[in-house]
Amino acid sequence: MVAGNQSPKTKDQRLMIIFILAMLSAQFSCAGRTTPINSPKSVASLEKVTIGGVPQWLLIRGYDRTNPVLLYVHGGPGATEMPFRDKFSPELEKHFVVVHWDQRGAGKSYSRHVPRETMKLSQFISDAHEVVELLRKRFGVKKIYLVGHSFGSLLGILTAQKYPELFYAYAGIGQVVNTQQNEAISYLFVLDEARKRNDKRAVKKLLKMGIPPYEGSQSAFLTQRLLLKKYGGIYYTNNTGFGRQILQVMASKEYTASDTVKYLKGQYSSIKALWPEVWNYNLFEKVPRIEVPVYFLEGRHDYNTPWILVENYYKALDAPKGKSLIWFDNSAHMLNFEEPEKFAEVMINRVLAETF
Repeated sequence: MVAGNQSPKTKDQRLMIIFILAMLSAQFSCAGRTTPINSPKSVASLEKVTIGGVPQWLLIRGYDRTNPVLLYVHGGPGATEMPFRDKFSPELEKHFVVVHWDQRGAGKSYSRHVPRETMKLSQFISDAHEVVELLRKRFGVKKIYLVGHSFGSLLGILTAQKYPELFYAYAGIGQVVNTQQNEAISYLFVLDEARKRNDKRAVKKLLKMGIPPYEGSQSAFLTQRLLLKKYGGIYYTNNTGFGRQILQVMASKEYTASDTVKYLKGQYSSIKALWPEVWNYNLFEKVPRIEVPVYFLEGRHDYNTPWILVENYYKALDAPKGKSLIWFDNSAHMLNFEEPEKFAEVMINRVLAETF
């Protein structure tokens, strides 16, 4: 068939393939970099450091290196957000030195040589502490800000609990609270939505899987999450498809083509390694009290880490240094992507203004 007679769909597919090949060619030709910031006191650094005996990557960006440091801890396990930093981080970089950390086994830090026995929460907490100490020494500060998203909120709050003296404040986005209750509520939400939408195939799949823990099946977990995404429990207003998400990773200046492959491998292997341990976490028991100011940022429509659990935990948490629950009405789990302006406003005019 000649080009002039191609259907719009066929043309779109060919253009997508050409775009992907062009991006791959461009990425293979560079080692990854970050855009300089045009400011005399700025810092813009993408670097590999050894943390816990394993090479890991940090992206450090800020208009003024004397501003307070903010460490952003991504979710997953294994779902690094470094390649998406331009979606929610640029405004923060004007007020903080923002540090994105690809955790061991994730994104640029993925390697098949990472010892499997080190893929456990205690090691991740140790890694987080080491990163914090590196940043304190680098920038000559006593304390920093800690932000954790999803799985990163579990790692973040456990780190803040253990080392409260190192943090001005902790902010949890889509806070993990009680994993077993989390998964049951999330599953029932998806099943209810499938029935409301008369999605018979989805209902059949979900009933066959049964309520979590899915007898240890990772494929069942991923099936439930794909349906949750489809029904608005992860993204509420801006439901980015998986293909577009990968294109965004590929388009990131900080990521190369091989890093894109690592991004995919890291998510799968990290969930497989960490999920059995994460499954047993209950913050009502593990973290009933915390000695730093705490801010929970929660989407009203979040069923990935269900909002009701975050609200209940907020009410129960003993936080003598102060606690706040801030709602994002037009978001689900990815509120920093869906309402980036409000996210920045909260971090700058609430968290920073109240604690620095």
